[in-house]
Amino acid sequence: MYFKANTLSKQELLAKLEAETFERIPVSFYRYVMIDSVEAFRNALYDEWSQLGVLGRVYVAREGINAQVSVPAPQMEAFRVAVDMHRELKDVPFKIGLRQDGVAFWKLVIKAREYILADGLDHGSYDVTNVGSHLSAKEFNEAIEGGAVVVDMRNNFESDIGHFEGALCPNADTFREELPVVLETLQGKEEEKILLYCTGGIRCEKTSAFLKHHGFKDVNQLHGGIIDYKHQIDAEELSSKYKGLNYVFDGREAEVITEDVLGVCYQCKRSANTTVNCSNQVCHVLFIQCPDCQEHMNGACSEGCKEITLLPEEEQKQRRKGVKYTGRLVLR
Repeated sequence: MYFKANTLSKQELLAKLEAETFERIPVSFYRYVMIDSVEAFRNALYDEWSQLGVLGRVYVAREGINAQVSVPAPQMEAFRVAVDMHRELKDVPFKIGLRQDGVAFWKLVIKAREYILADGLDHGSYDVTNVGSHLSAKEFNEAIEGGAVVVDMRNNFESDIGHFEGALCPNADTFREELPVVLETLQGKEEEKILLYCTGGIRCEKTSAFLKHHGFKDVNQLHGGIIDYKHQIDAEELSSKYKGLNYVFDGREAEVITEDVLGVCYQCKRSANTTVNCSNQVCHVLFIQCPDCQEHMNGACSEGCKEITLLPEEEQKQRRKGVKYTGRLVLR
């Protein structure tokens, strides 16, 4: 099947973005739903959304869809209609991100994948649609006050810069690593009230099904994730039990939920909330680095990576040939 994709260069796309006179709205959504023809579904979405000027990163798989997009404000209503035209996506909840300066996305990428969220398990290992209850921000706060067990389902560097009070934050770099860690950590708590949270809800949704499959009775997740939690607490004037920043994967890096600085520089251990990618392009791992260490380490995560960044660019390119990008956290 023909794979529809953008044909303009990055420079041309950035120029178009720069020339825009309208505001863009960051939107994210996901749904676990069986999709019969992934490639056909992917191409249909690309045709419809590109005509509306939508930019972003979207994954489509047999088990559903995960989308983080930037929608032109004048096309927001038309985008809602276009999404609802597909029975698989009818009335899927939108999470509207905080509007901030900076480029979130500069092109539309929709990829067909085996999973929208890789868990390291075979299809059918558990029913991903048999999920737990969804709690509003108010209900989530009340459950925390009632002594429920709170679990952060994000990667470790995300929880380092922000998390809910008293949350269990598993030390894991990927979701597939985190599932067995969480299961082991919660052993003996099958009868207790479990609260799951993540950025937008997709990791919690799958985890809730996984925990129910393993006998947990009262599994709940924060509706809309931290993204929607921020909107709810502002609209209802609730106190925020989430402290610090919420890392987002759309180029803005982080949304400020509270002014608390929870993170520490992974190198000097001083208080810091700045997340960066290692300047060694083969590594490129996300980590927390203060401005002083960023200057001293040339933006690298380790002395080995720093040495590589100081080499001539041509030699760096030669070293990168045939080397697989890692993106793994190698220091803490």
